[in-house]
Amino acid sequence: MNKLVVSLSPHVHSGDSVGKNMYGVLLALVPALLVSFYYFGLGAILVTAVSVASCVFFEWAINKYLLKNPVNTVRDGSAILTGVLLAFNVPSNLPLWMVVLGALFAIGVVKMTFGGLGCNLFNPALAGRAFLLISFPVQMTTWPLPGQGFFTYMDAQTGATPLALFKQATKGDLSALNDLPSAVEMMLGNTGGSMGEVCELAILIGLVYMLVRKIITWHIPVSILLTVFCFGGLLHLADPTTFIDPTLELVSGGLLLGSVFMATDYVTSPMSKKGQLVYGVAIGFLTVVIRTWGAYPEGMSFAILIMNAFTPLINNYFKPKRFGEVIKKK
Repeated sequence: MNKLVVSLSPHVHSGDSVGKNMYGVLLALVPALLVSFYYFGLGAILVTAVSVASCVFFEWAINKYLLKNPVNTVRDGSAILTGVLLAFNVPSNLPLWMVVLGALFAIGVVKMTFGGLGCNLFNPALAGRAFLLISFPVQMTTWPLPGQGFFTYMDAQTGATPLALFKQATKGDLSALNDLPSAVEMMLGNTGGSMGEVCELAILIGLVYMLVRKIITWHIPVSILLTVFCFGGLLHLADPTTFIDPTLELVSGGLLLGSVFMATDYVTSPMSKKGQLVYGVAIGFLTVVIRTWGAYPEGMSFAILIMNAFTPLINNYFKPKRFGEVIKKK
């Protein structure tokens, strides 16, 4: 005779699941993915395919042979999502063996070492990017220019990203500003850069989709973007010749990609709304600081990884109200 086991409340299922949300994020990434294929052609397709296949394989192999986990976590879509995001954070002409190494670090070291999905401290895709950037700085900062034909890959012509041009200008080379694309070109993706960061309009379409479907909330992306705009705007007002216009700051580099798809990662971001606002403001502030005074032109990835480490502390301070909890007024 089967016994009825009653668990703690709540008992009504919301309809959400890990797989549903992961595949929802993947669907939101489709516009940016198609744009990257259009601009970078075969290179973007190869890098994405190898990244996704490597992430899925490493998660399956580690689960089966090292952790001996009977539950197949590959089907929840998190490994596929990590693969796509890792591909979005690297150049489309990156050698494929480096992509495999990045996937191994992202899944094997950052995710599965801590116990798999829900246990990792850092965003796997961003940690994989940081690993590749430190290990192979030349290859990871050689950016193909878009629109060179479908079959270009390793032989693609390369050029500086808008953030690199800004950095050159602040160091006294004002001629770099002559090669700077317009804000419209940056919004449409007609610039050099990593695969997923070039078309801001495609990322915004994904943001609207996830907000409408309630996959994410507005707190983290909006707080990041507002902080970058306000802090960058204050610096620009103080010295327009040294600090870039905050509008260009918003549409350049991986700011939108990181704000929408990586800072909002369920595992590595705070749970409460107040905590998410604090988290977002800190990421925005650190991004501007690293971009302005750091060695690298881009600071979004490092800012998110730094704040990933502070997420447990933020969760400890900004605790969400428990279901059914009654707050007594003093």
